[in-house]
Amino acid sequence: MKEMINELLVSLSGRNESNAIVFVHGFPFDHKMWQAQVVEISKDYFCVTYDIRGLGESTVDDGQFTMESFVDDLEKIIDELKLNRPVLCGLSMGGYISLRAIERIQEKFSALILCDTKSSADDNEGKLKRAAAIKLINSGGFESFIDAFVLNCFGEKFVKEKRNEYDAVVNRSMMNNSIGVKGCLLAMVSRTDTTNILNKIKLPTLIICGSEDKLSPPDVMKSMAEQIPNSEFVLVKNTGHMTPIESPQVVNQAIKNFLTKNRI
Repeated sequence: MKEMINELLVSLSGRNESNAIVFVHGFPFDHKMWQAQVVEISKDYFCVTYDIRGLGESTVDDGQFTMESFVDDLEKIIDELKLNRPVLCGLSMGGYISLRAIERIQEKFSALILCDTKSSADDNEGKLKRAAAIKLINSGGFESFIDAFVLNCFGEKFVKEKRNEYDAVVNRSMMNNSIGVKGCLLAMVSRTDTTNILNKIKLPTLIICGSEDKLSPPDVMKSMAEQIPNSEFVLVKNTGHMTPIESPQVVNQAIKNFLTKNRI
């Protein structure tokens, strides 16, 4: 079932009386990147996915987004759906949103799952890359940017062996509004560093990382896990940045084991 909440497309799966999990997708994707997780996990949980503002079928507005406004949107969805301390699961940019949400409103969640993301803010090199991306899009290179960025997100094995699935992800990303994509780039470049709150996370936490992730490498994510009390780290072999799409069975099992272990 789909509905609009605060001008955001929200998709609901499973029984609403079950414990809830809110999935926050990465950039420049949409809620459908979690499809394999929703199909499996909605058998036992109420799964909530949504298109982040500016992406997918959610509103674009003026494209002036911040990480704070993204967290506001997440909180609005939780409040509107009357979710009782859902599990929060975010990948990449969705992880940035999740970490800032934990810093602001940790009490609203029961557990945290971070996939292929990092707590550090962009350094100067990262900021310049975001600026170059916006410049490329403004000069008519939107499709070139999407092609290059999405390719960098996936491991070589998936691109080679699952070409049709990969192309489908690229095509969906191409359908985004360029204003929304630039707005997300601005939100990411201006985000705060959340590393100093890692040791203050009191929730059961699962960290999932692809062994070939170029954007948030295993050593970076393992360091995060070591700073979060009682967290669990899972390395997914032969997988890039998009673990839920590239290795859905491994990711699904890791999530289910984590939820069972913590009696959620």
